[in-house]
Amino acid sequence: MEAELVALATAGATALVQQMATDGWSGARDRVARFFAARGWGSAESVGADLEVTRAELTVAQREDDTEAVDDLRAEWRGRLRRTLRADPQAAAELRALLDELSPEVPAQQVGDNYNEISGGTFNEPVIQAGKVDTIHRVGGRYFGSGGRGGAP
Repeated sequence: MEAELVALATAGATALVQQMATDGWSGARDRVARFFAARGWGSAESVGADLEVTRAELTVAQREDDTEAVDDLRAEWRGRLRRTLRADPQAAAELRALLDELSPEVPAQQVGDNYNEISGGTFNEPVIQAGKVDTIHRVGGRYFGSGGRGGAP
């Protein structure tokens, strides 16, 4: 059971910190503050203030590209969630519902086979097939695409 609570606390902290960087944060903050307040972490207002302090620290850490600070913030809230779940195992169901609200499932992409054939003479350049190309770059007479996960050479 402990491993399940740790995994749930980790997922909760990750979703919480991700939500802090979104436009919908104020609604999420209020919901999270009520969750903690109902379990003795103070009033919803004081927990909301703690969350806002974390959000301000997160904003600075992201601006400075300080991934260690972001990890520390996530670890802080993971610890709070883990302690909450240990003290009140019944809170797990509410936390799962909260996670569903904070991180709705993204529909799976449809994946299919694609077959291409190149014919009609000589071709002296490589052929690249990509699912998404955002930008085409020309470097030294050659063209490169970047998108999704990669970058220009």
